[in-house]
Amino acid sequence: MNNLKYYLAAISAFSIWGTFSLVLKPLHSYASLDILFYRVFSCAVIMSIISVLFKREKLKNNINYFKSLPKTKKWNFIGLNIGSSVLLTANWFSFIYVMNHINVRATSVAYLVCPIITTILAYFFLRDKLTKLQWLSVFLSCIGCILLSYTNIVDMFYSSLIGFTYACYLVSQNKNYEFDKFLILNGHILLSAIILIPFFPAFSGPVPSDFKFYFYVEIIAVLYTIVPLFLNLYALTGISSSKVGMILNINPIIAFVLAGVVYHEPLGTLPIFSYALIFLAVIVFNGNQIFKSNKERKVT
Repeated sequence: MNNLKYYLAAISAFSIWGTFSLVLKPLHSYASLDILFYRVFSCAVIMSIISVLFKREKLKNNINYFKSLPKTKKWNFIGLNIGSSVLLTANWFSFIYVMNHINVRATSVAYLVCPIITTILAYFFLRDKLTKLQWLSVFLSCIGCILLSYTNIVDMFYSSLIGFTYACYLVSQNKNYEFDKFLILNGHILLSAIILIPFFPAFSGPVPSDFKFYFYVEIIAVLYTIVPLFLNLYALTGISSSKVGMILNINPIIAFVLAGVVYHEPLGTLPIFSYALIFLAVIVFNGNQIFKSNKERKVT
């Protein structure tokens, strides 16, 4: 029960991301890079203002803590967070491109592949312990993804690219637990903005004049970037990367439903069966925690 708030944070984050297509699809006529540029720059400005106005004490404490670290740990911290920003930027661009120029279904598959990659990376690099039942759920997820790849191998390539970049980001964040999560996220987005600034003059299109563009970009910046990423990082302070990774499957299941119901993309029997199999895998993976919580409630 002590972990309930971390589970709720992860579930909320991935449920929000599952509906991302509702605000991203209206911008399909704009270039993927333009959406990425304005999204990242907006996030960087908003988060920096919040940090300066409301996080001064935390910022000061975090800076002092960083100064107290040995030289090796300082360089490890810098390298980790530069790498995290690169992964986040790559994930955002590939996601926007695939959703607006390939199809919504391919992005939903990406976040089905991601939990498998996250769980395996966490097992080898973070030494996350998995039960036999949890390995069974990973196997079920693999089967579901393999079945989906039969329908379109090109979509699976794009999906794997999106999934791999976010899985690496997710696993890397377990090393940042000593620092304030909001400030860490602010740092990642600022670094992402710095990475993108040199490309802006050459690769951006004409400055958008339509109010709709800025309206949706600001919704994406706040509700679909800052809020879920913060919830995601918060969840990682209380539960393992592998568990957060498996909960991530909520995202593509919602996206899959929207692809069929809202965007009328064709959904065959095989994809539906595959998604059902992966949903079962999520239940199996977290079943032990669910039943443990029920037992604790009864004891209480």
